[in-house]
Amino acid sequence: METKVALQSINPANGNIIKNYDEIDREELDELLRNVDKTQQQWMRVPFAQRAEKMRKAAKILRDQADEFGQLMADEMGKPVSQGKAEAEKCAWVCDYYADNAEEILKDVPVDTDASKSYVHYQPMGVVMAIMPWNYPFWQVFRFAAPALMAGNAGVLKHSENVTGCALAIEKIFHDAGFPGNLFRTLLINRDKAKDVIEHPVVKAVTLTGSTRAGKIVASQAGAVLKKTVLELGGSDPYVVLEDANLDEAINTCVTSRLLNSGQSCIAAKRFIVVEKVYDEFVRKLVESMNSKKMGDPNNDVDLGPQAREDLRDNLHDQVRRSVENGAKVLTGGEIPDMDGFYYPPTVLVDVAAGMPAYAEELFGPVATVIKARDEEDALRIANDTSYGLGSAVFTKDKEKGEKIAREKLNAGSSFVNTFVKSDPRLPFGGIKNSGYGRELSPFGIKEFMNIKTIYVA
Repeated sequence: METKVALQSINPANGNIIKNYDEIDREELDELLRNVDKTQQQWMRVPFAQRAEKMRKAAKILRDQADEFGQLMADEMGKPVSQGKAEAEKCAWVCDYYADNAEEILKDVPVDTDASKSYVHYQPMGVVMAIMPWNYPFWQVFRFAAPALMAGNAGVLKHSENVTGCALAIEKIFHDAGFPGNLFRTLLINRDKAKDVIEHPVVKAVTLTGSTRAGKIVASQAGAVLKKTVLELGGSDPYVVLEDANLDEAINTCVTSRLLNSGQSCIAAKRFIVVEKVYDEFVRKLVESMNSKKMGDPNNDVDLGPQAREDLRDNLHDQVRRSVENGAKVLTGGEIPDMDGFYYPPTVLVDVAAGMPAYAEELFGPVATVIKARDEEDALRIANDTSYGLGSAVFTKDKEKGEKIAREKLNAGSSFVNTFVKSDPRLPFGGIKNSGYGRELSPFGIKEFMNIKTIYVA
């Protein structure tokens, strides 16, 4: 008889267990997946206007209950309540974007050939599996689910165990908005059963947001059964600060990006690469700004809450410790505080060089790595000296030069000038190299899980 595993949600602010959830067994999982597949076969025939009506209802629920969802995120993964509320409202935005634009994006495209009629038709692939992380427990899901459902696909979600309450809340949002009950389902399974879902015959594609290691595993499993994947993986985003940058504005932007979501973001500023002429002033102001930020209970008015899990906090501290052992210097932070919960303070590392964890690895928490560059050319060399390629930014008063650097010299899926990297439903989002492949959001994202089909009438 199969042994069921309890999925556990723990409050990272105090370490208390919130709730245990029973895992479903393989027989229940098979039945669920087949029901989702049957529902999708009917859903793909529903007109866009009817799909859009339900998606707008989902957006309304997200806005109306944003306070409740913000509290849920605070409880399960430690996000400050105000940031969780903003996340719910951003999810409403992506729902509205695809409700308004999906039909136009996916309309047939006529092509002149020697046929009497030929065109490109976008046909939904079917059931899409999503494996999603805990750091943006609503947004990561909705940026996949909104386009997938509007395109006529169905979705099944394997969320991180520690945000199971968020996963079930998302399923309920779609149900309450009037979507068919089995069109979007949360799978109460542990990671060992994820492979079973990937290999299941009704699942046609997989999307994952997570670590590079997880991406390689999922890509291998999906590739073995020839199923398409979209992978949004880790990042070690460089923020290049040139000598003509407005330092006060750059500092404010860099600190905001580094500490957003308590530093737990794939597109957070990770490596600050500063040219020598302004390095000392930048470091001084950076430390002052980081020290001014308030860490504490996510239910209060704070800049950052706890790390989402104890093991994640401890892994982050180990990266800092190993970097220091190899020559890096801590200017502020860098020690686990003596308090309940999984907190880690705003930290600044300098004298960081190649070979250190702080140089080569993703530091998924409120740790700013500062690297001195001789000049602009050296700064760009360091920026691109990474196995990752998700986001990047450059700071300069010369916007034309900044644009040229962003367009031609920074190797990443997104490059921003004089602001921090962020996602927007209207723009494609994704990475290169070890940051993954494929794109989410925008017209590009909704087409990822479509059969781009040639129709030719002689």
